[in-house]
Amino acid sequence: MNTAVRRRQTQRIPNAMTADSRFARGLLAALTSAAAAAAIAVAGAARAADAEPLHIIVGYAPGGAADSLARLYAEQLRQDGHGTVVVENRPGASARLALDYVKRSRPDGKTVFIGPSPLFTIFPLTYKKLGYDADKDLVPAAVLTDVPTVVAAGVQQPYRNMKEYLEWAKRNPAGASLGLATIGSAGHLGTVALGKAAGIAITPAAYRGAAPMLVDVVSGNVSIGWDAVASMMPLYKGGKLQFLGVSGTRRAKALPEVPTMKEQGFSQYEYATSWYGVFVPAGTQPDVVAKVEKMFIAASGNAATAGKLEALGLEVVARPGQEAKRRIQVERAAWKPIVEATGFVAED
Repeated sequence: MNTAVRRRQTQRIPNAMTADSRFARGLLAALTSAAAAAAIAVAGAARAADAEPLHIIVGYAPGGAADSLARLYAEQLRQDGHGTVVVENRPGASARLALDYVKRSRPDGKTVFIGPSPLFTIFPLTYKKLGYDADKDLVPAAVLTDVPTVVAAGVQQPYRNMKEYLEWAKRNPAGASLGLATIGSAGHLGTVALGKAAGIAITPAAYRGAAPMLVDVVSGNVSIGWDAVASMMPLYKGGKLQFLGVSGTRRAKALPEVPTMKEQGFSQYEYATSWYGVFVPAGTQPDVVAKVEKMFIAASGNAATAGKLEALGLEVVARPGQEAKRRIQVERAAWKPIVEATGFVAED
C-alpha cells in the first residue's frame, strides 16, 4: 500500500512541475511581448519626433538679414539630413512677438529662434515691459555670425559720410530721421547718443523689418537707415544705397572701402555691432540643446554656406551656447552706462 502511494505521488510531481513550467513560460512570453511592444512604441515615438519639422522662427519680415541667414541655414540643415526645416516669419514689436512665441513652444528642440543679440543685451536695459526674461525664458544654443552694421542713405542724398549728414541735419532738423527695424537697437541708441552730442534730435522711425525700412531709405522718405550690412548689401551693390559708415572698431570684411564711425570721430557706434544666435525654450533638456548646437555649428562649417553668408556681409563665428551666454553678460554690462547716458526708455 505504501509503495502504491509513493508511486502515485511520484507520478504527480512531474505533472505539477509541467504545469508550473508552462505558466512560467507563458508569463515570460507575455513579459517579452510587452517589453518588445514598449520598445517598438518608444522607437516609433522617437522616429515620429525626428520626423517632425524643425521650425526656425524669425522676428522680422522676409528680405532682411535675419531672414536671409535663417533660410541659408535651413537649406544647409536639410542637406545635412535633418529632415524638413521650415522658416517662419513672425514680425512685430521689434522681434519680441517671435521670441514670445518660441518661449511658449514645447521644449523639444523642434522650435528654435534665430535673432540678434540686442534682444538679450540691450532690451533688458531699455524696456519697462519686456515681456520675457532675457536670462531665463530662452537658452542660447550657439553663436552663428557676427553682424557688422552700417548707416546708409539713398544715393540721391547730398551727404556722403556721417560728418556731412550731421551738418545737413542741423540745417534741416525736420528731416533728420533714422529708419530702424528695431527700436532700442544698438544703432538706435548709438544714433541717439550721437544726436545728443551734436545737439540734434534725430527722430527714429520703426518698421516691421529691414525690407520695408529700406524702401523708405532708398526713396528718401527717411534721411538715413541703420541695419546689418547683410540687409543692405544688395541695394548697395545695385547702386541704390550709399554707406556713410560702419559700426564697431574695425572695417567690415565685406566693405573694406567703408570707414568706421570711429575713424570719422564718432565713438557712439563702437559697440553698435551685433551677432546672431540660436535659442531654444527654457526647459529644453541639455542633450537636446547640445544636439541643436552641434547641428547648427556643423552647418556653419559648410564652405558654400559660409561663403554665401560672408557675401551678405555676415561674418561666420560658429561658437557654442556657453559663448553666447558669456557675450550676453559682457555686452549688457558695456551698454548699461550708454543707455543711462541717453536716458532712452522704450514704452511699448
